[in-house]
Amino acid sequence: MISSLNIRALNSRNRSSSLSRLRAASWLALPVAAALLLGLSGTAAMAQSAKAASAAAKPAPAAASAPASPAKKALVKRVIQLQQPGIEAMARALVEQPAGAILQQVGRTLQTNVPADKREAVGREAQADVRKFVDEVVPVVRKRAVEIAPGTIGPILEDKFTEEELKQLVAWLDSPVSRKYQQIGGEMQKALSEPLIRDSRATVEPKMRALEESLMKRLGVSDAPASAAGGKPASAPTPAKK
Repeated sequence: MISSLNIRALNSRNRSSSLSRLRAASWLALPVAAALLLGLSGTAAMAQSAKAASAAAKPAPAAASAPASPAKKALVKRVIQLQQPGIEAMARALVEQPAGAILQQVGRTLQTNVPADKREAVGREAQADVRKFVDEVVPVVRKRAVEIAPGTIGPILEDKFTEEELKQLVAWLDSPVSRKYQQIGGEMQKALSEPLIRDSRATVEPKMRALEESLMKRLGVSDAPASAAGGKPASAPTPAKK
């Protein structure tokens, strides 16, 4: 998330190439992906169980394309209401992931374009700008996600679930156990994502660098600027002795 991208991250030395954004964005996406997976896995499992139970109870599938009854539409609406926290989390992720990638790019630019004594101040200003962007844009995207969910998710639920399955799904989502499970989603996300990133970094980052270099060679992109940006600043030429 944006709050975890501190000035040290901004000042970290990375290789200066456009493909490096992919590496940064991938690591930023891990906590978000973990949160979404943990937050929705209980719902997915319950939905699968509901479908399995319904299939066992019915020897033959119902005829398709019949208009949904008012009762079924009400159940779909309730499912979407109960899933609103997950929908809002997805909307936030859509904004925070690219914003985080921008901060990573700022960190690279700080190393090459900003004097060392000004980097921290400029970095803090950049971080404040990104935070302002996130704070302004997230509510807009979140509101729109909630608005369009009934017209986008609703038809899928109507098509894929029977009325009886939706009743089971609502019963699960509206249960104290389900609410408790979703409340600890952030805690589970942190418990999984932090050690996962830490333990995987030594294996994943070299492979990402190798992939980046391979793609750069395939695209015919010179790696010379990256070496200058990622390594030590070039020393000034020694004046010739008179």
